[in-house]
Parts: sequence; C-alpha cells; structure tokens
Amino acid sequence: MSNKTWEMPDGIYTALVTPFVGAKLDQKAWRVLVQRQIDAGVAGIVPAGCTGEAATLSLKDREWMVRAAVEMCSGKCAVVAGSGSNSTELTMELTRQVKEWGADAAMLISPYYNKPQQHGLLAHYRTVARGVDIPIVLYNVPGRTAVNILPETAAELGAEPNIVALKEASGNLPQIEEAIGRCDLKVFSGDDGLNFQIFGLGGRGAISVVSNLLPGAMVRFWKAWAKGDINQAWPMSRAFDPITSACFVESNPVPVKELLSMAGLCRRDLRLPLMPVTEHSLTFLVQFYEGTLKELMARDQEGEA
Repeated sequence: MSNKTWEMPDGIYTALVTPFVGAKLDQKAWRVLVQRQIDAGVAGIVPAGCTGEAATLSLKDREWMVRAAVEMCSGKCAVVAGSGSNSTELTMELTRQVKEWGADAAMLISPYYNKPQQHGLLAHYRTVARGVDIPIVLYNVPGRTAVNILPETAAELGAEPNIVALKEASGNLPQIEEAIGRCDLKVFSGDDGLNFQIFGLGGRGAISVVSNLLPGAMVRFWKAWAKGDINQAWPMSRAFDPITSACFVESNPVPVKELLSMAGLCRRDLRLPLMPVTEHSLTFLVQFYEGTLKELMARDQEGEA
C-alpha cells in the first residue's frame, strides 16, 4: 500500500510554453493554450517548467499563470507547477507559493550550476519535501543541470510521503529501468523520443513537449498503450518521430514556439537569452509545418487520429 500523500494520475502531461507579447506575458494566449489541453483530455499541464522558460519568469508571471491554470483546470486535469531553482531556499519559497496558488503538485528541477553531489541532492529534495506540504515531482534532466539523479538516490527520496513521481529526461534507458524497478515513485518519460520505450519499462505516462502541438494524438497514443494495444501504439509512436525532431532542431522551447506561432496559437516571442531560430532552421520549420504539421494539427483539433 502506497504511503503517498497524492496519487499522480497516469497519462500525458503537457510542459506548456509561456506565451509572450514582446517582454510581457500574453494572458489571452495562455488561456487558449491551457484550454486546448483540457479539451484534448490530458492528465495534467505543467506551467513554468523548462519549456515554459521558467528561468526568466517573474514571480508575478508565475502567480498569474498558475492561478489561471488552476481555475481553468479544476476538476478536469492536474496542475503540476514548476517551482525548482538552484537554491534550496528559493526553491522552498517558490514551492510554498505554488501551493498557495492552488497547484496540485510542484515539479522540482535538480539544482543546476551548483553541481551538488548525490547526498547534496538528497538533502535538497528532503528539505523541500519536509518543509512544504505539497506533492512533489522530481525532475531529472542532466543535459540542463549537469547533475544526474541516480536510481539509488531516487529510491531513497521515494521514501518521502509527498515525493510522488520522477520525470526522467536523462535519456539513459538502463538507468530509467533501474529507477522504475527500485523506486516507490511513478516514473514519467521526459523525453518525447523515448516515450514508447519508457512506457515499455513501466513508465506511467509522459511530461511532453510535443503535446503542445498535438495533445489529442498524444493522449490517444497513451491510451492505446495503456489498454495494451501495441499494434496501434507502436505506429502512433513512430509517427511522432519527425515532430519530435522538429521540436528539438534548436534549443527547446524555441522551435515548438515557432510552430505554435505558425498555427496562430501564440507569438514566437521569447525572453533573452533565447532568440528566434536561425534562418536555416526557420526554412525547415516552415516547410515542415506547411507540408505535414498543419494538417495534423487540424485533424487533432477535430479529434481524429
């Protein structure tokens, strides 16, 4: 029997982009983006994560986004708000805030730049978990943080009642398999290119970038897998490959924001130090959108495969 304070629903969570108009938060576009996800039936959304340019968001931005998402998603899907930083003290404060704003859970990236040891990671996450009464999702993304939450560390953290899940974006399938086997945590894929493989190892869903574009298709893919229909899930998974490649042709979230802007869902505006894609990448993305993605997004909006 689980000792967890909250059962994170299985399924697809969308790591949402943060829309801007120039330097300002685009509140109208945020509501449009959130509603698309609700309509598609996602298990939850993740505001203020890496895809949401969290490092450049002000506290005022975060509060408005999370409160608006909580209001819209209430009773429909979960809100797992990013609240991590590379300072334990600041992470505690941000996590207290997302609890106050009504989020169902907080997602904490490992402290970046500092490069803490494994016992440093244990101390960091335990301090937050024991100091703030909110369910916590660990986020392992060594490519951004330069530190890796090892399976034995995740297993120790799994003993904490309000650490409920692990988003795994290490890209290391043997490590992810070991973490799933050892941890009293739900493990979610944090790498769209490996969703099918991580589901097969026992992953309980995905925290996805691609579902910014095709939330309905991603939900249908997960449901096909969850009901054991591999003959349907496998080709669906492979059909996402070119979309995943397009989303990561440059640093996330720059390409996915570009594609969303082509679809008229938000502007391509970013906050420094991120910049729009290069001319070469833009040519590729325009061709990809016009030749492939535009039709797929239209069909997705209509609920078609």
